[in-house]
Amino acid sequence: MTTFRNRADAGTALAERLSGLAGRPDVTVLGLVRGGVPVARVIADRLGVPLDVLVIRKLGLPWAPEVAFGALGPGRVQVRNDEVADQLGPAEIAEVDRREQAELDRREQLYRAGRPPVDLAGRTAVLVDDGLATGATARAAVEVTRQLGARAVLLAVPVGSPQAYRLLAGTADEVFCVELPADFVSVGSYYDDFHEVSDDEVVDALSADR
Repeated sequence: MTTFRNRADAGTALAERLSGLAGRPDVTVLGLVRGGVPVARVIADRLGVPLDVLVIRKLGLPWAPEVAFGALGPGRVQVRNDEVADQLGPAEIAEVDRREQAELDRREQLYRAGRPPVDLAGRTAVLVDDGLATGATARAAVEVTRQLGARAVLLAVPVGSPQAYRLLAGTADEVFCVELPADFVSVGSYYDDFHEVSDDEVVDALSADR
């Protein structure tokens, strides 16, 4: 079932699909933390465009964290699913916001290491992750990226479920996906090496642009 040796191999395959963006001065590749960053590093290098990182924190219901009522992004950007958020009181929402904002701030400080906040105003942003399962995080990332001022938002993933692909096709300006298996199981099952990406790996990938 495996298709890619590792995330770098997946990035190489995906970069071929994105070759039309090579050298464009308006393009920024954004790796979704954390698993998307090693994939994005290869793509940015192959296309000759800048790499940055996008930290998204899902806001989950306290009793069902996998069910999101919204998401946070850099610069205090928020997206909300009011239908789900209505299940919570103001104090519960504030507590989840506080906890996830603290983690977002920690990661932003660590990953940016003094670099200025991501500036996407008027740019074409290529959001990169290592795969699409439900598509919920990627959908939130697209919305956050638009709020950050991107002129166009493209999503690029090595592998995804057909359901998630359809969801994102109606949200992003364009979706690039190398493998779209009808019998999709999980993202990790299409990689030989799908280890959990560490903070150190993210920092190393970003430091190559300095």
